[in-house]
Amino acid sequence: MSEEKKTTRKEIKAGKVLKKIMADHFYELDEAARTGSKKIAWCTSVGPAELLRGMGFLVYYPENHGAMLGATRMATELIPYANAVGYSPDICSYLTSDVGSYLQKKTPLTRAYNIESVPRPDVLVFNTNQCRDVQDWFAWYARELNVPLIGIHTHRDIGQIREYQIQDIAKQTEDLIPALEEISGEKFDMDRFKEAVALSRRTSELWRECLEAAAAIPSPWTFFDATIHMGPAVVARGTKEAVDYYELLLAELQERIRSGIAAVDGERHRIYWEGMPIWGKLRALSEQFASLKTCVVASTYCNSWIFDQLDPEEPFESMGRAYTELFIVRDEPYKEQYIKDCYERFRFDGILFHDAKTCPNNSNNRYGMPERLSEKLGIPVLTINGDLNDLRCYSEEQAKTNIEAFIEQLDER
Repeated sequence: MSEEKKTTRKEIKAGKVLKKIMADHFYELDEAARTGSKKIAWCTSVGPAELLRGMGFLVYYPENHGAMLGATRMATELIPYANAVGYSPDICSYLTSDVGSYLQKKTPLTRAYNIESVPRPDVLVFNTNQCRDVQDWFAWYARELNVPLIGIHTHRDIGQIREYQIQDIAKQTEDLIPALEEISGEKFDMDRFKEAVALSRRTSELWRECLEAAAAIPSPWTFFDATIHMGPAVVARGTKEAVDYYELLLAELQERIRSGIAAVDGERHRIYWEGMPIWGKLRALSEQFASLKTCVVASTYCNSWIFDQLDPEEPFESMGRAYTELFIVRDEPYKEQYIKDCYERFRFDGILFHDAKTCPNNSNNRYGMPERLSEKLGIPVLTINGDLNDLRCYSEEQAKTNIEAFIEQLDER
């Protein structure tokens, strides 16, 4: 027990500001939904948020709500209600837990912020760069709430990106404007749009610097910290608040590096996390790795909100590029090279692949990648089975035992 107390992860001071940003985000949405003071767009997490911000919409992200359902462990009890109306238990558990939340009128926003429900949308905007599920998810709400549904259809399994692919996404983004103008009642303002793109780019640049701070030895923070502190990069990109927050967080991480403050005391091993978080078990996993003096220093997941390709001088084309260069839409050779590049930067000793039962698009262990990377990099890999939200798919004891054995393997090396 005393050992566990010694290895509890260190809190990041900027977290106090983070909590206020997230609270203000939901309070603003709730007030707008109740008063009709502003139009609200629901957007997939890697959707065209910059355009929506630039057109005066408040932006709500159901995937963020899905992660909250997972982190609060409400998801597992709510998923069956979505299954009962026809949604398979094998599809995205963000989707099924969120639909179940709506059907049961239960949300983690109530306990956290005393907000009774998520905000009703004026429009639903998706981008299929993540998966098919986001479109079907939003389509359910479009039917249920009788709300317009519009979106972007992204190319997938891309190796080398071609100009026609970028131009296609740029044109699809631009084509959303007439429908959004009709819903918002406002004409498109190019200057306001460019400002949102510029703020989003700066947020991305700072978020990248924060994540790359973990290349320091010892690392000043962990993957588990980053899954929490990525909140503004998701819900507030395109705003000055997000830029200000990551300037604050980066300064704290840099000070930790200068002072030699380790996120994990006595850091002995460094691990790369490939795949989705297991939201309901973040704390338990964080504490287990810390007790094993192992720091999970990097992940592909947290990098999903880096869009430093954005350029306010070419807003549509740069959005087309940013949303096409995403890791999730690329082919296997690209993904392997990406992780090899991360290995060079972060100098980790092993890779943990999370095979998320309901998220095949973010589970990269199913076509031989772990074995190929292990051979190429000369480091061991471990696959654990679980899910982002549905804890029925996760055996905590089995995962704990496998992780302990994996770290023993690293010790022997």
